[in-house]
Amino acid sequence: MPKPAASLPSVSAAPVPDDLQAELARWIAALDTVILGKREQLELAAACLLARGHLLLEDAPGSGKTTLARALARSLGAQFRRIQFTSDLLPSDVLGVAVWSQERSAFVFKPGPIFANIVLADELNRTPPRTQSALLECMSESQVSIDGVTKALPQPFFVIATQNPLEFEGTYPLPESQLDRFTMRLSLGHPPREAEARILRGEGGEAELAKLESVTDLDALARWSAHARNVRFDDSLHDYVLEIGARTRVDGSFLQGASTRALLALKRVSQALALVGGRSFCTPDDVKRAVIPVLAHRLTPAGESSGPEASAELLGELLKSAPVPR
Repeated sequence: MPKPAASLPSVSAAPVPDDLQAELARWIAALDTVILGKREQLELAAACLLARGHLLLEDAPGSGKTTLARALARSLGAQFRRIQFTSDLLPSDVLGVAVWSQERSAFVFKPGPIFANIVLADELNRTPPRTQSALLECMSESQVSIDGVTKALPQPFFVIATQNPLEFEGTYPLPESQLDRFTMRLSLGHPPREAEARILRGEGGEAELAKLESVTDLDALARWSAHARNVRFDDSLHDYVLEIGARTRVDGSFLQGASTRALLALKRVSQALALVGGRSFCTPDDVKRAVIPVLAHRLTPAGESSGPEASAELLGELLKSAPVPR
């Protein structure tokens, strides 16, 4: 058996407790009753939350993005807020504002909808960059600074943003600094024919979401996240992640390679995927599975092609040539 990385605590080699594994499986199974035929996307979204990251869902309207976000929040019993991003939305509409109180003869802070455990930023790319940037400090620091005063956000804090494809009318591209704050980008796409037939018969979707109750809680999510951080990540896998990052920077396929933050996210999501799979150790396949969802939206192709799909294709070619640890 490979020797554990020296920087990881010894608990990283411990097997996944049966009760924790059962809890985690029950949570994902509950999500599977709402989002039909998308098990892979559900497991990736679950891994993103276990890695304490933020999730970007990009797809055409009507593909289930909002339903997935609501299902994630409801299944965890989390405090949930939905913000509909529009062209006239102001940063204060998201963060909150200080108002004058005659009773106190002082300004009193009225928190905005960002103060919740899970925030759905719906159609984020329909709002101008000034309002988009209001999320930067929230997503990186879990806090809000207004009028020189810093307010901590509830913990845990997750942003699940949806965006329409950029070719749609009235959309603003998200800047690189914003995209880099999203741990993962997923696209749900159309469900398989069999799953779509079940939806037409009234199964899954909004009907099942209305009946969905919390199957676990935020304390359980904290336990899963802590265990995911302790999943063994061998030194050879660290080298593999570093090699992937280096190749995005030097082979000329991308204008700018993966950041250190992106590589750290790749490691943490890989660990979370291992835990979702019931393992206390990570494998190269976990890393491969995470590469495109974690890196594609952060990288800009150097050629004429653009967008995450083009990046995903280039990353696929990169993975074929990168030596895989044994």
